[in-house]
Amino acid sequence: MASMGLNLDEQKAVDRFRKTVAEPSMTKLVILDFWAEWCGPCKALTPVLEKVAEDYADKGVVLAKVNVDEEQFIASQFQVRSIPTVYAIFQGQPVADLTNARTESQLKQTLDQLLTQLPVQADGAEPQQDLTPLIAMGEEALAGGDGERAASIFMQILELAPDNAEVIAGLVRALVLAGRLDEAEQVLGSLEGAVAADPLLERARTALALAKDKPEDSELAALRAAAAERPADMEAQLAFANAAFAAGERDAAAETLLRMVAADREWNEGAARAKLLQIFEATGLEDPWVAATRRKLSTVLFG
Repeated sequence: MASMGLNLDEQKAVDRFRKTVAEPSMTKLVILDFWAEWCGPCKALTPVLEKVAEDYADKGVVLAKVNVDEEQFIASQFQVRSIPTVYAIFQGQPVADLTNARTESQLKQTLDQLLTQLPVQADGAEPQQDLTPLIAMGEEALAGGDGERAASIFMQILELAPDNAEVIAGLVRALVLAGRLDEAEQVLGSLEGAVAADPLLERARTALALAKDKPEDSELAALRAAAAERPADMEAQLAFANAAFAAGERDAAAETLLRMVAADREWNEGAARAKLLQIFEATGLEDPWVAATRRKLSTVLFG
């Protein structure tokens, strides 16, 4: 929050905010509560916030309260329209709106999710390393089709951040790409609590589910032949597409599914398009191959 162009009172307000909220949030997750003495719901929420903050103190969570009557400038900067308004602040920026989390269980569930995604420094812990460039390195190896190298990278990152859902998801996807399905399944099966429920892991689970359908070479050859001999047989085409993707032939799988959509997009309640979308999810929507294939699908659907 900049202080240039402010009057003296506003500068003082910014300095107070910097000291009580912005600076602690550089390493901690700050629960920022906007309240007022006359606000009944605020008084009801205060004990809940205080208890949760106390329970999560050793995980790097702190509570900061801003009285909107005394700090009108700060409240206006956050565009507070009603109270209580509650935000989670990390490194000076709001990372979640906690206003609707009015119960202890709701607050803790949201905090658990945030703590798995943010490098919050717990009490007595060393500052966490920025994982972004390391994760990018692993994703680059995945995009290049090198599952073994990607798995090695994500395993090293996991030593630094054992509860990071993004890292775990990357490791699972790398193990799947490398054909190490049993290991991928073991990683997913070992997860508990908020990490296991993190939406980032759905893509990894989808990738594993698709890969577990991988056929034997002879079975894939038979399915390929059946699809070639019976181009109008949708069941044969879908069976080959499923097997081809599981065997790592995503181009063959996608082209088969695109032909199916072009021939009859409504067949079996849109099964071909649904399978394509599942493949996109498993591969990753940011993958260049997915982007190119989605353009092809759009052309088929909309001309």
